[in-house]
Amino acid sequence: MIDKIQNVSSLSLSNGIDEVGSTNSSVLAGGIATTPGQNTGMDFGSVMANMATDTMNSLKGAESMSFKAIQGKANTREVVDAVLEAQQSLQTAMALRDKIVSAYLEVTKMQI
Repeated sequence: MIDKIQNVSSLSLSNGIDEVGSTNSSVLAGGIATTPGQNTGMDFGSVMANMATDTMNSLKGAESMSFKAIQGKANTREVVDAVLEAQQSLQTAMALRDKIVSAYLEVTKMQI
């Protein structure tokens, strides 16, 4: 998770600002030139799949660390850190799921 935050912090908006100071909408952070309406990144399904994969990996890591602790290969602090990280990931995924379901229900209530 920290690696992802570090990747975001390495992006800069300086490439999207021309000499006058106004933003250039055809250049995204990171210097990628695009045209309006062009798909510039991952789609929603890919983002959700990556989030689900990261959550599952976090849960598997916590489980693995628990087994290591039972075998005497990991200390209590490592287990607690892994379990808390997995708990936070799971809570985030559940909150996002609840928001998506709520938004879906709102859309289904709209009149055509």
